[in-house]
Amino acid sequence: MVEVDRVIANRLDTGVPLVSEVSRYIISAGGKRLRPALLLLMSGALEYKGTQHYNLAAVIEFIHTATLLHDDVVDESTLRRGRPTANESFGNPASVLVGDFLYSRAFQMMLDAHDMRVMEILAEATNIIAEGEVLQLMNMHDASLDEAAYLRVIRSKTAKLFEASTRLAAVLAKAPPEVEEACATYGQALGTAFQVIDDVLDYAGDANETGKNLGDDLREGKTTLPLILAMQRGTDEQRALIKAAIEAGDTTQLPQIVAIVKQTGALEATRAAAAAEAQRAIDALPALARNQHAEGLLQLAAQLTERRA
Repeated sequence: MVEVDRVIANRLDTGVPLVSEVSRYIISAGGKRLRPALLLLMSGALEYKGTQHYNLAAVIEFIHTATLLHDDVVDESTLRRGRPTANESFGNPASVLVGDFLYSRAFQMMLDAHDMRVMEILAEATNIIAEGEVLQLMNMHDASLDEAAYLRVIRSKTAKLFEASTRLAAVLAKAPPEVEEACATYGQALGTAFQVIDDVLDYAGDANETGKNLGDDLREGKTTLPLILAMQRGTDEQRALIKAAIEAGDTTQLPQIVAIVKQTGALEATRAAAAAEAQRAIDALPALARNQHAEGLLQLAAQLTERRA
């Protein structure tokens, strides 16, 4: 990761001061760097001996950061990772345009791999992520959203970049097709579990630990799995309360809604759904050789549902 950070710092060098300032602001915000770490871990698990994984890990982080910049503008978010969002600090126009810069710089860097398959994976991932963002926008304030539609959004918007990270490692290592698919399955399942737990934390987390305002999803009118399951399991009165809050983006009833989500068992059921995805990730790992990197991937999936931030 030290080497990846070096690549990131070098490729953020630009003659436009505002681009560098905004980019460094969000990239230095103390994020988990989970997606680039996945690419490095999977490369190690497949015993890849080259250096291109550092470059592609930085590409993945740039794409992820660009999506965060755009997301926060769309969602009108004010807090991320415990500090003001870039749009709160620099304004919406700067955030959107610097996000565009990070996308374009990522595509420049992809060319360094001299591999059309790498380009295909990253181009497809970026396109599907954008589709997921639009799907989520269309679903805003829609209390009738079901679990299948919810999963479609998070597998596009969040899990796709996890999947691309682990698939890229297999491509770099020239792994056989069945191993590449196992790597991709691991990434997709892990990314899905990660987002499901993220949605749990919006109703059961500690703002000091999560670094974001609790109830943000509700304020934005997002119908996430805890709310879907709470409406399925609750009384007519409870269902009507949650439905009205989603449709209006109203957090004034947040304490009551949190209580309903807990009383109906929706939080436990959502955690169970995340655990099932984490297990799906673990089940994909036997296709890999056993070494410390593969063990790290196993441990990551096993501990994911316990995360608090």
